[in-house]
Amino acid sequence: MNEIDLAFTPALELADLIHRRELSPLELVEIYLQRIQQFNPQLGSYFTVTAELAIADAKAKTELLTTTSQLPPFFGVPISIKDLNAVAGVPCTYGNRVLLNNVPEYDDGVVTKIKQAGFIILGKTATSELGSFPYTEPTGLPAARNPWNLEYTPGGSSGGAAAAVAAGLCAIAQGSDGGGSIRGPAACCGVVGIKPSRGRVSKAPVGDRLAGIAANGPIARTVADAAALLDAISGYVTGDPYWLPDPEPSFLAATQTKPGALRIAFATSIPPLGEADANCQQGVLQTVQILEQLGHIVEQKSPHFSGLVEPFQIVWQSAVAASGLPPELLQPVNRWLLARTGTIAEYIQAVYQMQIVARQIVAFFDTVDVLVLPVYLHSPIRIGEWASLSPEETFQNIINWVAPCPAANATGQPAIALPVGFDSKGLPISVQLIGKPAAEATLISLAAQIEAAKPWIHHRPALGGE
Repeated sequence: MNEIDLAFTPALELADLIHRRELSPLELVEIYLQRIQQFNPQLGSYFTVTAELAIADAKAKTELLTTTSQLPPFFGVPISIKDLNAVAGVPCTYGNRVLLNNVPEYDDGVVTKIKQAGFIILGKTATSELGSFPYTEPTGLPAARNPWNLEYTPGGSSGGAAAAVAAGLCAIAQGSDGGGSIRGPAACCGVVGIKPSRGRVSKAPVGDRLAGIAANGPIARTVADAAALLDAISGYVTGDPYWLPDPEPSFLAATQTKPGALRIAFATSIPPLGEADANCQQGVLQTVQILEQLGHIVEQKSPHFSGLVEPFQIVWQSAVAASGLPPELLQPVNRWLLARTGTIAEYIQAVYQMQIVARQIVAFFDTVDVLVLPVYLHSPIRIGEWASLSPEETFQNIINWVAPCPAANATGQPAIALPVGFDSKGLPISVQLIGKPAAEATLISLAAQIEAAKPWIHHRPALGGE
């Protein structure tokens, strides 16, 4: 297998090659670091590359291969961490250049679990400022670009993570999702992204700033890789405000389990915000055809999302205020959001209203196992496409674009983005599957069925894939 093929090999297969001593962690890390050096200047997927730390870790793990047979599941597999999450001794910018010298002394809990699983961290991937936007263009830092077409965004806020996975600059990636920030980038870049259920992945050792709407999760090339990483990062940590029991069997095992005939709803519009464009509708309708062929019971219907936009916005913009950064250090849209931040009473009322709407949405799933939606309502925007708009106009465009995503954040339900084709510009088309609360296993099983019916793994972008 040549180095390009290795770079695009699923993480589970790479782990197997290492476990069988057919590939060393050092060899693999050197391949990815060389690719980062070659392609990241064009792609902007990494803010920080921890080459020395990665090589040192890879050398130690390569040596360990000669002395032990007891290895964690992803021993020696390279991964990236989104630059909203703390890695001890590595800068954490939160997408703001003022924080380039902000170096945490601790690992976030999700990073601890990633290290325990045997991964080797290659660096910190690009994010929008404070994770606020569905594009990744922070002031004073390189814009992250879509490896399928560099003129377009890879999405946000986990844009760097999805771009790095799609271009073969890491084997798999950690992302986070507070309003579509895993699913959107996964859709833009043609990879798999899972937003887990609330309480599935710990927020330790810090707290939850966003009323439970945000979650850490995997971005990967295959459903099995994403499921296995979710297995690795899941689990309660003492003091968590939310928690779920560990899955039995594992999420990875769910990829090998047929889900049976499911009751599946679908929609191509999000009232009152609008209808998906032709490309995004095509992805949903093609997926519906596959689901019907697989024997599932499919019906066009969806819950009502009205009433969610305003309270969700209030909760979302509170995170900008919670960052503690002064207005002059923020990008214009975040500055505008900060200026609109209301009182504590208004925030509590917004959380209350969001929970009422969330109950109504979850009630829809009493008679439905899975809801199929577009990920976004239209194809990726160009880099800088909204740069000349006012903050208010930009934010309205954001709301209208990402409309299918925030509902699962408000309810805490699991959701997965899955690539299913390409649009006329050669950019990926994806669909979103939303499941019942805590039902990741059902989603993963169904996604694996779709993936088997419409394989994606052989597709590679021109950048880095040839």
